[in-house]
Amino acid sequence: MTSFAVILPAGGSSSRFGSSKLIESLGGKPVIVHSLRAFTRRDDVSNIIVPTSDFATLSESIQASSSSLLIDPRLQFCPGGSCRAQSVLKGLRELPESVEWVAVHDAARPLVSQALIDAVIAGATKHGAAVAALPVHLTIKQAHGPLPAKVEHTLPRHELFAMQTPQVMRRQSLLHAFEACPIPLEQVTDDVQLLELAGEEVWLIEGEERNVKITTPADLKFAEMLLRE
Repeated sequence: MTSFAVILPAGGSSSRFGSSKLIESLGGKPVIVHSLRAFTRRDDVSNIIVPTSDFATLSESIQASSSSLLIDPRLQFCPGGSCRAQSVLKGLRELPESVEWVAVHDAARPLVSQALIDAVIAGATKHGAAVAALPVHLTIKQAHGPLPAKVEHTLPRHELFAMQTPQVMRRQSLLHAFEACPIPLEQVTDDVQLLELAGEEVWLIEGEERNVKITTPADLKFAEMLLRE
């Protein structure tokens, strides 16, 4: 793989955080700046698309913290969608046809390492599509919620893996998967899920504990601790 494009979906409402989590300070910089820098520092990144419903707030925060990011010619913002999958699709449609490979990475995962990006790219190059993942260590019960609810059964923990990002696949494969998606995009919670639904192979690559996603204020505190270490 000589180069790849990146989509950083940033269109979420941050409802569980309580405010715009992407502009919250992490180590003195907004969360979104850390996520962007993970890819702007790479020479093998051809395009960076950020689908967002709040361009003004994000760009102002980035400008105040690291104005050089906004003049990177590879960086482009576009309108976000009504759900994550819609945002990814909008970003995908902004990419030129010459792009063969695309990585989708949560804008709210600011601590992704270069080693993990390299590992997922290598996995995708070998298998066609790859995603960072971690084994699930908790016991998982299946039930029909909301709680309280009766347990249906216990899922075999050794077969369960929690998805992270980046998720890397061929641009054309992802486009075809969107076109053939048999369920409403609002029900798609994971980018490679689209490829699974299209019958394509997806391989899991060992993720990293520090590749935390900022969803709640507690996650931000944990990320701050990891950054200090």
